Amino acid sequence: MKLNRLAVYAWLVVAANLFVIVWGAYVRASFSGDGCGSHWPLCNGEVLPTTGLLKTIIELTHRLTSGVALLLVVGLVWWARRLFPRGHRVRRGAFWSLVFILIEALIGAALVKFELVAGNASIARALVMSFHLVNTFVLLGVLSLTAWWAMGGEPVRLDGQGKTGAIFAVGLVGTLLIAVSGAVAALGDTLFPVKSLAEGIRQDLSATAHFLVRLRGLHPLFAVGIGCYAVAAASYVNNFLRPGLPRTKRLTSVLTTLFLVQIGAGILNFSLLAPVWLQLTHLLLADLFWIALVLNSAAALAPEPVAVPQHERLNLQAAMET
Repeated sequence: MKLNRLAVYAWLVVAANLFVIVWGAYVRASFSGDGCGSHWPLCNGEVLPTTGLLKTIIELTHRLTSGVALLLVVGLVWWARRLFPRGHRVRRGAFWSLVFILIEALIGAALVKFELVAGNASIARALVMSFHLVNTFVLLGVLSLTAWWAMGGEPVRLDGQGKTGAIFAVGLVGTLLIAVSGAVAALGDTLFPVKSLAEGIRQDLSATAHFLVRLRGLHPLFAVGIGCYAVAAASYVNNFLRPGLPRTKRLTSVLTTLFLVQIGAGILNFSLLAPVWLQLTHLLLADLFWIALVLNSAAALAPEPVAVPQHERLNLQAAMET
């Protein structure tokens, strides 16, 4: 595998989307989701608002960076179409990345237009945010696969893989469940802050507490249980079902490390009553864990590498570097 120009660009697109995701979480945590009112795509009815409110600047920055991320994905689609034939995995990955980032934009518009932002604590907001985060994770996964394939990664093959596909499918779906519970927990922490750890525990256990408060206690259970499964599943596949593959070995090590760091960040987040900077760090680690799991799954489900004739390899390398 090689970091050619297209692969470098694709990974930069992934990084740009990670920034947009983390900044979006800051918009929620800083109660800035209504910084542009209920206007979309305009901000307070203007292309560039004249008001200097901090929350307007924060929300507008999120919109502008989201727009840049969309343009970067469009560039990825154009470059992939230029280099690869119809039906190639890099070309398909770039196309689906564009589909999911457009869905992201529509969900963001819905949140603003229906005023599911700032202090809104409705079930509708929790549901839309959960769908938003699932789509975000799928977008990140497809973008990462596109970059992986641009480096020369083999296509995913489900036929003849035995139980490997099912093992990873459970881990991937479970990780999405962790993400949804994390979104609900973060929203509960934002809307119903506490002054002490004891007060927070009392709120979590109270039968009269808001549903966001009662649900946030499920997140640590999901995170530890499903996270342990994902790491154990990757290790099992790497050691017993697909042994001897250097890529899966490295990715399993990365996955394990990220899980341990994430558990530490989660404990710290709980102990410090979810400060904003730690919420953002926690989300970034979750995104990186998801990417590592997606790539681990792809590497384990790829067919054995087939030798490519030297002249074909040189032609493709020359095309990708132009």
